Amino acid sequence: MDFFTLNKKDATTHARRGVVHTAHGDIQSPFFMPVGTRATVKTLSQEDLREIGSEVELSNTYHLYLRPGCDIIEKAGGLHKFMSWERPILTDSGGFQVFSLTDWRKLSDLGVEFQSHLDGSKHMLTPESVMDIQRVLGSDMVMQLDECSPYPCERALAEEAVARTTHWAKRTKEHFAKTGMAERGQHWFSIVQGSTFKDLRERSVNELNELDSDGCAIGGVSVGEPVREMFEVLGWVVDKLPEAKPRYFMGIGMPDQIVKAVGMGIDMFDTVIPTRYGRYGTCFTDRGQVVVRNGNFKEDFGPLDPECDCFACKNYSRAYIRHLFNTNELLGLRLAAYHNVHYYVKLLRRIRAAIDEDRYTEFSADFYAKYGSVFAEEHTVS
Repeated sequence: MDFFTLNKKDATTHARRGVVHTAHGDIQSPFFMPVGTRATVKTLSQEDLREIGSEVELSNTYHLYLRPGCDIIEKAGGLHKFMSWERPILTDSGGFQVFSLTDWRKLSDLGVEFQSHLDGSKHMLTPESVMDIQRVLGSDMVMQLDECSPYPCERALAEEAVARTTHWAKRTKEHFAKTGMAERGQHWFSIVQGSTFKDLRERSVNELNELDSDGCAIGGVSVGEPVREMFEVLGWVVDKLPEAKPRYFMGIGMPDQIVKAVGMGIDMFDTVIPTRYGRYGTCFTDRGQVVVRNGNFKEDFGPLDPECDCFACKNYSRAYIRHLFNTNELLGLRLAAYHNVHYYVKLLRRIRAAIDEDRYTEFSADFYAKYGSVFAEEHTVS
């Protein structure tokens, strides 16, 4: 069976409906991956994620490599067993985390040498070692080591990052094949780089397309650039990605950004926003954000979101959750995170239904208008 099945295209947009097939189950696309950086989505259990309906989870190669270490996870029987998650897992390469350690790493064509943020010990990641780590983890989808350009970025540095990312992708492909990862049911993704330079983005896409990876990701976005510039970058490359492979827009984003990107042809998303915002008392609804710790909710005994059917909204009031935050009770963090991840997973479910019914243009326009999105004026339906 192919890794990705494209079942349908929306009648009036570039939105797509498909299925990603993995050894641990099928994932209906487009989909959102809750981020479990250290083999856990902050404040939530795997039972919570199953109850919410998440079909996939994302974990971080860099963090798991440092702690608990590959030896522990291997003895546990792989990441799925270690974290008690029987559904699909994607692991990123750890490249973004390493490259964010600007003063703690040395970069070369061989790979990247870095000091651990935990204890200062020295380590080396190469395209090959990153595959070896992910082979031990046993994740269903694995990411190549890439060089993520910062924003803003000088052209020379962005060009160097494109060349190095392609070089590393070639080595990734060779090592992936050599170590039999495909036979283990794993699938690798290449990552498009090029910062905000159109010709470099197009060059990166063309070079990586020749390598025929299982999936295609767009990296180096959501790193500080304006939202409109981020979507300009997406517009340069998305139609050049192979139609028969899943397309992954890495690290975004806000709900309206996901709706926008789906309409441009993206299939996969991840972001820490639902849990990170939840930890500060910010909850998502179709009508924008609710900052539940604010004083105006002190005597508000309604749910976080009247349109939501998650257990937090069905059982607890804004006033109570505000009280939890203002008394530093951990339950507040859990309820807000649960609601937010539920909201994202359900939003993608609604998106899939809209594509199935050929009404994505109407769905997105209505969503932008309610949400108060910057994209509203672009998508007015008469």
